[in-house]
Amino acid sequence: MPKITFITPKGEHVQVEAPVGLSVLEIAHQNNIDLEGACEGSLACSTCHVIVDSEWYDALPEAQEEEEDMLDLAFGLTRTSRLGCQIIITEELDGLIVTLPAATRNMMVD
Repeated sequence: MPKITFITPKGEHVQVEAPVGLSVLEIAHQNNIDLEGACEGSLACSTCHVIVDSEWYDALPEAQEEEEDMLDLAFGLTRTSRLGCQIIITEELDGLIVTLPAATRNMMVD
């Protein structure tokens, strides 16, 4: 089974199994990784923002316009930023490394 490594804001590396077909957000939630996902993966917020390791960024499918629009709202946006709900694990992504940003911006809270 593929694996993914999450790097926490404190610099801890947490490697977990990453079932094919699940999103990075779903995998984080299954493993108690602190990745918010306020909209539950409906592409309506940027709280599942992750920073993809530069070695892996080009292996991902290109972000769609809707994801790009939500990323514009993300805290700490980088060149390799993506939304965890939009990264679907495949066998080719075995070893993927993503860093959780130091903070998130939840636009869904009143």
